[in-house]
Amino acid sequence: MGANKKRRKPLLLSHTRPVPTTRTPTLSSQATRSQIRKHHTLQKQLHTATLNGDSVSVDKLQAQLEASGGLQKYQEASIQGQSSERGGDSSKVLMEWINEALSYNSREDTNGLEKFRMLEVGALKVDNACSRSGIFDVTRIDLHSQHPDIQTQDFMQMSMPSSGTLEENGFDVVSLSLVLNYVGDAVSRGEMLKRVRGFLRSSRHISIGGAYMCFPALFLVLPAPCVTNSRYLDEERLESIMISLGYVKTRRKLGKKLVYYLWRYQRDSAITAQSVSFKKKEIRQGGNRNNFTIILQSSSEIPHG
Repeated sequence: MGANKKRRKPLLLSHTRPVPTTRTPTLSSQATRSQIRKHHTLQKQLHTATLNGDSVSVDKLQAQLEASGGLQKYQEASIQGQSSERGGDSSKVLMEWINEALSYNSREDTNGLEKFRMLEVGALKVDNACSRSGIFDVTRIDLHSQHPDIQTQDFMQMSMPSSGTLEENGFDVVSLSLVLNYVGDAVSRGEMLKRVRGFLRSSRHISIGGAYMCFPALFLVLPAPCVTNSRYLDEERLESIMISLGYVKTRRKLGKKLVYYLWRYQRDSAITAQSVSFKKKEIRQGGNRNNFTIILQSSSEIPHG
């Protein structure tokens, strides 16, 4: 029976998030955390109901999401969580690492030099540390943009540069800050990590000393419990998944709430896609665990059409 089970296609990101509603007042720190947790819980339930074809539950959960403020309120809570007074700008960590590698810390040092290209997926603000640094030309996308400088775009549908235009139109770093954990199912998370590679150009054009140590790269930020308290994923398994895709961990920071990584992409070291797969596997036992995981399907396992 199990061998004949029909495989589900990974859902597009735009199928897992509701349309934003009206604006809401500023939230306290406690209310911000509560809103984000509630939204994620409802989203996971909605995703499961959608996969199961349970239209009654889908309608009910959509109504609950709308009643709680929908994506608009979630985005406002996330933006407030990223505010400087709450110390929530994850790109500060990335800038610390880059400044260390490049051996400079002032904007003036970048004068006359070509800026690095960054793709920020799930962007909520246009004035974070990377945007203010002066060393990045940032392309910002989100499913439901709330700012004119953020494009409304589903990353999983975004046109990928061709091999002939990758060096010109590709990016030196792709940022997935609190994005991967939002994706509703483990297979789609794996597909997202695979897809990032198609947007990363080589380091041949980099002329600033030390930059080759960082780029091309994926900046990945996750809630810490995704790797510290998951039943199916720990840091060792995450690194094995990333290595199989050609990523090498160059930086890591574990905080109380978040874990930050910089993964340098080495195209030649990626394992042949047809031969690699990481299925759901129990890593930790115990009842007080979350179920976050990442599944990589080999090419023969990925549904087509």
